[in-house]
Amino acid sequence: MTTTTTVEADALALEQQVCFALAVTNRAVLSVYRPLLEPLGLTHPQYLVMLALWDHRKASADGSDPMSVKQIATALQLDSATLSPMLKRLEALGFITRTRSAVDERTTRVELTEAGVELREQALEIPPAVVERLGVDLSELHELRRALTRVNSAALAAGALER
Repeated sequence: MTTTTTVEADALALEQQVCFALAVTNRAVLSVYRPLLEPLGLTHPQYLVMLALWDHRKASADGSDPMSVKQIATALQLDSATLSPMLKRLEALGFITRTRSAVDERTTRVELTEAGVELREQALEIPPAVVERLGVDLSELHELRRALTRVNSAALAAGALER
């Protein structure tokens, strides 16, 4: 006769916390990106800005439609104050230009420079290199992204990022 005992998980155990798993995974994955982005002269947050700009350029009819700072902030779920120093640095690196809108001076328009457009070609090597370094099956990474997107949507629906 065997007896099965159910051990209840401690709700406050560190290893049970989603926030802990996300935090340590975030640090670990970003450390994989760091040496790959270094030759491009980008930090990971700057890389995300460039991804947003490249996506927008690809989606715009003629490829030259600028994004507003507000549009970039919305796409990256950041506030403009956090984004501004990154944009200033990307401009200093020669990857973007920032100009005030002629229609509304409160709006800053961000456009890729030729160097910023060309940087995309080098950046194409980043995703496969990350997958290779992680050694995780691509389908697992796709499922993880889908799950994280669902969790993010639920968090936003619950009032996350509201001030």
